[in-house]
Amino acid sequence: MSTSKHDTASQRTKPKRKGSGPVAFFVSLFILALGAIQLVSTFHSYALNLAELNGLKRQEAALIERKQELENDIARWDDTAYVTAQARERLGFVFPGEQAIRVDHPEAVTGESDTKQQTGDSSSEHSSLPWYSELSYALKQADQSEDTSTSPSTTDNSSGSSGSADGTDGSAGQSGNSQQ
Repeated sequence: MSTSKHDTASQRTKPKRKGSGPVAFFVSLFILALGAIQLVSTFHSYALNLAELNGLKRQEAALIERKQELENDIARWDDTAYVTAQARERLGFVFPGEQAIRVDHPEAVTGESDTKQQTGDSSSEHSSLPWYSELSYALKQADQSEDTSTSPSTTDNSSGSSGSADGTDGSAGQSGNSQQ
């Protein structure tokens, strides 16, 4: 008797497995797809955060280096010898009792031309005039280019328009007279 009960119980469970097989497969497939999507999203967020962290670390290193440079500059400017040297070099200061000598054209004294002119720097070769002469020349050139650009447009306006004194072109008044 126990075998017959076992057989009837196994027959009852078989139809449930047959019907639930494809549904369980698709449900598990759906769950796996959701898990994969969540996993990819998590790795994407991780990669973005890691890239941002690396960028911030590089920025921090650059800022630390800049801070160190500025602290070194502050320490240099606290030194009176450095301040004195910079005042002499940049501003041409001299101590009382000293005479400042400045050579305008060192190539005349040494016989060698300046290294900037040897490299072919076009701005230094071109500027043989004093600054005020160059300014005057530039202003004259600007005035001449304005005169040449405005003179054709004024001749076109004066010859091409048959306007009256009030600014109208006169065609409206002529068409009004022809209608009457």
